[in-house]
Amino acid sequence: MTARRPPGALQPSFDPAFRADVLRGLAGRAKSIPARWLYDETGSEIFEAITQAPEYYPTRTETSLLQAHSADVVRQSGADAPVVEFGSGSSLKTRILLEHMPKTTYVPIDICGEFMDAACTELGARFPGLEILPVEGDFMQEVPLPSCVKSSDGASPEALGFFPGSTIGNLLHAEAVDMLRAMRRTLGDGAWLLIGMDRAKAPDRLIAAYDDALGVTARFNLNLLTRINRELDGSIPLDGFRHLALWNDERSRIEMHLEALRDVRFEVAGTPFTMDHGETIHTENCHKYTPQGMEDLLAAGGWATQCHWSDADGDYSLLLARAHDQERG
Repeated sequence: MTARRPPGALQPSFDPAFRADVLRGLAGRAKSIPARWLYDETGSEIFEAITQAPEYYPTRTETSLLQAHSADVVRQSGADAPVVEFGSGSSLKTRILLEHMPKTTYVPIDICGEFMDAACTELGARFPGLEILPVEGDFMQEVPLPSCVKSSDGASPEALGFFPGSTIGNLLHAEAVDMLRAMRRTLGDGAWLLIGMDRAKAPDRLIAAYDDALGVTARFNLNLLTRINRELDGSIPLDGFRHLALWNDERSRIEMHLEALRDVRFEVAGTPFTMDHGETIHTENCHKYTPQGMEDLLAAGGWATQCHWSDADGDYSLLLARAHDQERG
């Protein structure tokens, strides 16, 4: 028989930042937990399944746009431009871009070094002439790059930043601007940025994409509670919550919540909490943009849009931008 940990004790591998965010988020009047904590190993695997759901159009549409326009990107940025991917993850979409520049330098940046290393091994086997220089770090801040990518004398080729997946939509406007400015500082003057963004469209279609019929997104969202119970000695009743996807028209975003199906009481890391029936924990935002809104956001972050591609239905955008001579304050 395995002895239970004392109340409030944490498993040895818990992340102090996870504990702090969860306790702070559950203590607020409007409860929320940052979306980054949805992506533990299980959450990342479930998200890959979400991208295959019939209702989830962003991944398929962005992949098609990359296949159609990667050659155009390379013609402008240069076939020898070092590719710096922010939040590289599995690097699946990167392969489409690298097919046109297999002998360049690839610098993936990710906060999860283990996951990144596995992806780099696969890329190395696929592109034997590719130099791969992984960097473990938080791209929300300026990240030091290898000298061959960004040198002080300006002799290195101008880098091509890559940020697919419409991940920027998870951030509030001010956070997104700060991140774009950090990317500009990371890459340097004259750098390029290839970024994917999702467009605003009919709310019913958006809600379906984030609340698929097979319930894959629901599993993804509810997995956060399982993670809290496992890593922070939580006692959250898993059958006491349901996944909820809402369209916030005023803020032009999908919101993901975990809604209490009854009055619930539980503990996390020894701290007691109560939630009323119908109360929610806000877990993720997914902002959707107009074409002009995308270019304005990039400009606020220090980037001038050079090319703006979209699919025939106008569902999604792929934008190529270049760093301003001086970052706007």
